[in-house]
Amino acid sequence: MSSADQLATPHGPAFVERPADTTRRNLLIASCAAGGVAGVAVITPLLGSFEPSEKAKAAGAPVEADISGMAIGELRTFEWRGKPVWVVRRSKEMVDELKKNDPALADPESKRNQSDLTPMPAVRNEWRSLKPEYLVAVGVCTHLGCSPSARFAPGAQPSLPDDWPGGFLCPCHGSTFDLAGRVYKNKPAPDNLPVPPYSFLSDSKILIGEETKA
Repeated sequence: MSSADQLATPHGPAFVERPADTTRRNLLIASCAAGGVAGVAVITPLLGSFEPSEKAKAAGAPVEADISGMAIGELRTFEWRGKPVWVVRRSKEMVDELKKNDPALADPESKRNQSDLTPMPAVRNEWRSLKPEYLVAVGVCTHLGCSPSARFAPGAQPSLPDDWPGGFLCPCHGSTFDLAGRVYKNKPAPDNLPVPPYSFLSDSKILIGEETKA
């Protein structure tokens, strides 16, 4: 803001205009500009925090599993939603033996927690799969989340009964599962291994995470 000084002259007082204080004005402008930049610097990360990360976007995305060339008794592991998903190729003999396990199993017909463990009605059968030849299951023990180990060979083995028919053994607390991922009685694990939604895209490709390809 400019101001004027009064000077005495023979003709009376006169007013002399004094130049505006440009230094103060420039400081004010600079302060406002700096405040605006700081505001943008604060707001930008805040807005960015509302954007989902690429990892979060992909967390629930379906995963294509290549099962070409799988041998009988082979297990392949794929990651879906941060968890291991097993695909096991079973022989006809392995599938035929599953029914014999029923009396020793805690939930042979997979009736418990179906919405979580077997969300697809099509896999609520004795082999728990769309095709008897292939088991698709989440490889996480339903007790405390350890990953069981494959013990497909039948017969006596360390930590397993002498009449072991083949299946999975959880190394953490000894829970055992048959070749359909069904848990045996009197074990720490309360439930069968989950079967995720999935579909066959072809004879050599499985889509894990969706029942049908969109």
